[in-house]
Order: sequence, then structure tokens, then C-alpha cells
Amino acid sequence: MARAQFQKGQKVWVECVGAWATIEKVQPVWAKGFDEPVRVTYDVGLGREFAAAELMMTAEDAAGAEVGDWRVLRARNKWQAEEDCLHHPQPGTYPVVVTDTADWGGWRVPGAEYDRDPQRIEFQSRLIAAAPRLMQLAESLMDLVAESPDDAPPAVLALARQARETLQPVTEILEAAPARIPSPAAAA
Repeated sequence: MARAQFQKGQKVWVECVGAWATIEKVQPVWAKGFDEPVRVTYDVGLGREFAAAELMMTAEDAAGAEVGDWRVLRARNKWQAEEDCLHHPQPGTYPVVVTDTADWGGWRVPGAEYDRDPQRIEFQSRLIAAAPRLMQLAESLMDLVAESPDDAPPAVLALARQARETLQPVTEILEAAPARIPSPAAAA
């Protein structure tokens, strides 16, 4: 079954054409006996219908998806006594990156992995918590260059291009996974 990934009026990048367009119509394709559309295509005014895989969300839409305030909290280490982990940066605790306002949800690490390399895990937790601010910084750089690309120094243009390439896999809408994957026995 298919679900619409874009909505009418939304600005999208049409990859195969290399142009921005606005969704004019969301066109579900229905089949007898199914409760949901079997395919959804989009009319963007370019002469043919496009599948979701051919379209990408704009940076503005991605930025509008509320990321929130990610932060590192300390959780009590239940697996080891404080005396057994004095080599940890903060013995008796481990970092938890919280991505929800209710102080739960986010990123955690198994105790054995933390014990193996606590400095690396501490660095990763700070990097993950800083990701939304780093994304805003990259978007601001791209916006600055987009305002006056002719006035931007070549090094800044290269940085903006690198920022766009780095954010593209984060902000693009991926095609929905198939509803059912055939088993290897059925394929034989």
C-alpha cells in the first residue's frame, strides 16, 4: 500500500528534471479490493506524473520539522559499581542523548560498549546533541550563499555546496519500503 509523502502546494525538488516545482495534485491510484491506494503519484505541472522517489522535500520543509532541544543527560550505571569504572570520565554514569521534551526518547549506548571506550562514546553523545544546531548552521550558510552567489568567495561557495551535499540524505524523503518482501524460499 502507498501513502502520500507530499501534500498539495508543497515545494519540491524534481531530481530527474533538476528544477523546483510545486505539487499541484496528489493522485492516488486505487485498486478494487484494497482499502488504501496502491500507488500515489504527484502532478507538479511539468507534463507528467512523478513518483515520490523522484521528488525531494525542500530545506525549508525539513527545517520546519521541529527538531527540538537535544541534550545530554547522565544516567546511573546499573551494570557496574562506581569503584569498578573509575577510568570513566564520570564514574557511575553514562551519557544519554534526549531528543524529547519529556526527558526520554533518543540515543543510548549498551553498557559494555561504553565501558570499552568511554571517551569515544562521550564524544559521540556531545556530537549527536549538537546535530540540530550544526544543521541550522549549515542551512544558514546555504541561505547566505543563495542570497548572493556571485558575491560569495569561492571557498564559501565550496562550503555551501558541501553543506548541501551533507544535508541532502538527511532532508530528502525516501521512498516507502515495500509492504511485503518475498521470502527466499518463495523466490526459489
